[in-house]
Amino acid sequence: MRMTARASTLQAASGEGRYRLLVDAITDYAIYLLDPDGLVSSWNAGAQRFKGYTEEEILGEHFSRFYTAEDNAAGMPAKALTTAETVGRFEAEGWRVRKDGERFWAHVIIDAIRDQHGQLVGFAKITRDLSERKIAEQVLKRSEEQFRLLVQGVTDYAIYMLDPQGNVVSWNPGARRIKGYEPDEIIGQHFSRFYTEEDRADELPAKALKTAAAEGRFEKEGWRVRKDGTRFWATVIIDAIHDDDGKLIGFAKVTRDITEKRESQEALHRTQEELFQAQKMEAVGQLTGGIAHDFNNLLTAILGSLEIARKKAVAVPEIVGLIDNAITGAKRGASMTQRLLAFSRKQDLRIEPVDVPALVAETAELLQRSIGPGIDISTTFPLKLPKVQSDPNQLANALLNLVVNARDAMSGGGSIVISAKKRTLGDGQVKDLKAGDYVCLSVKDEGAGMDAETLEKATTPFFTTKGIGKGTGLGLPMVQGLMAQSGGGLVMKSQSGKGTTAELWLRVSDVAAEMDQPRAVEPELVPSRPLAVLVVDDDGLVLMNTILMLEDLGHRPTEAMSGEEALALLEAGPLPDVVVTDHAMPHMTGAELAEKIVALYPDQKVILATGFAELPDGLEVDIPRLAKPFTQRLLNETIAKVVGP
Repeated sequence: MRMTARASTLQAASGEGRYRLLVDAITDYAIYLLDPDGLVSSWNAGAQRFKGYTEEEILGEHFSRFYTAEDNAAGMPAKALTTAETVGRFEAEGWRVRKDGERFWAHVIIDAIRDQHGQLVGFAKITRDLSERKIAEQVLKRSEEQFRLLVQGVTDYAIYMLDPQGNVVSWNPGARRIKGYEPDEIIGQHFSRFYTEEDRADELPAKALKTAAAEGRFEKEGWRVRKDGTRFWATVIIDAIHDDDGKLIGFAKVTRDITEKRESQEALHRTQEELFQAQKMEAVGQLTGGIAHDFNNLLTAILGSLEIARKKAVAVPEIVGLIDNAITGAKRGASMTQRLLAFSRKQDLRIEPVDVPALVAETAELLQRSIGPGIDISTTFPLKLPKVQSDPNQLANALLNLVVNARDAMSGGGSIVISAKKRTLGDGQVKDLKAGDYVCLSVKDEGAGMDAETLEKATTPFFTTKGIGKGTGLGLPMVQGLMAQSGGGLVMKSQSGKGTTAELWLRVSDVAAEMDQPRAVEPELVPSRPLAVLVVDDDGLVLMNTILMLEDLGHRPTEAMSGEEALALLEAGPLPDVVVTDHAMPHMTGAELAEKIVALYPDQKVILATGFAELPDGLEVDIPRLAKPFTQRLLNETIAKVVGP
């Protein structure tokens, strides 16, 4: 078998020669010999490569020149040889110096060499350049230190480590600030103590670690518990940590307290909901107000015509009875429009001091008759209760509405308690109520109650739980509108299976004392003479009906279907005794017409016919009003009050 030239050379060389060839061929290690005094006696290619000395330059030189000045001053070369001679071996890492003065990090082994008699003949020294590893270690160390400083400097996040079983193994200042535990209190404890009892019962901590281990990451928001037991809303991220072999060695957990953010979002959501509800109610209010206005016009014409027809049919009892039935129906329709206007807060109220216990006593018989014998009504009032400001008729209607609702909620019978007490409120204590003195008039039943969703919709227009044909859904909205218009409020309280309490919060009257004196009954007023009356209304039906009522009363009416037409008639003359004008007219409202009339003719009497409670802001004249729908008698009385007997 043929051998290569190199193999032939190795075989021909002696054993010592073969080792020499091997050592000289190594370039990643400096392998050389020292005599017993530390002088270099051999030098391989690896030593020359990373120490920079040629064999001629270094042989016979002391190996201490490879050490730094600091190590030489500390006697490190001599200590290394003494150690190797004493124990047979010296091993260390440290800085060494190349020929050009550059430092490098070296791993050094020095072995003592002895002859067959045990006599020290020198040292074998092997040096490896680990500068790249040292630099990498330093970079890693700096990186780890920077990361440690980063984690330790974070206070807005709880950043800590868990072992594979979920025990805490590190704890940063953010965790201490957010969760309240000191490091020595929590390290070694299971992280499940941060969870609520409900979450622990559902095994959420174990599920979180299982998900992180399987998918690499777990992320969720939820309630967490501080050391003092208080809860906070947190966003939590758990990342699985694996070693180079893919083995799970623990978890990195980051927790942030976002309670304030959540509360802000909830407050924004509530505000948006309230705004939406307010906009919806405003839209429905505008719609119902407009519908009520049109109904009022129709009912004004119907009632007026029926009154005149009744006078003419007085000799035929059968016809009179039919007309009376029609009048009753029209008045019920008027009551419905009052509810619509009350909801839309456009009802014309007559606010005055009202004695609540007296009003309840006056309506007691009506209330009991309305609910039937199967339900008891009891009342509870203090001995002294201040008067409130409200419209007594509308307040009585509101109370009746609440009592009927309470009756309908108790199909199997029960009792209703009507009570009242004085309360002084601060700002924001009851929603939408200003600070001040109030009387809280409440109606409490023993019915089935309402769940939260039904309670929230209870005052929504046309919402009812009574079934088709058994309720309009306007009762509570009417009460709510009445309360708001008179400076008070309606508060509904209910729970499923625990009944319902409706509270009417009524402002205490500032002029109650002035109303304590009995007032004399005013006699009915009628004009003492026929009057010239200008009637202005854009609705032809209402206009014709009003003209008929005035003619039937003996007056001399003139008609106009717009403000512009009315002004032209006044300018042409002669001036009438009184102008009766509708308010809701296109181009020029009745209020605007009244202002122009008073400005042009200061002594001219004007009556504004309207079903609305509020007129535009900035109206400079005080105009007497005629509430729609009006009867012939009310029309005549209003004219008499304005013009005089």
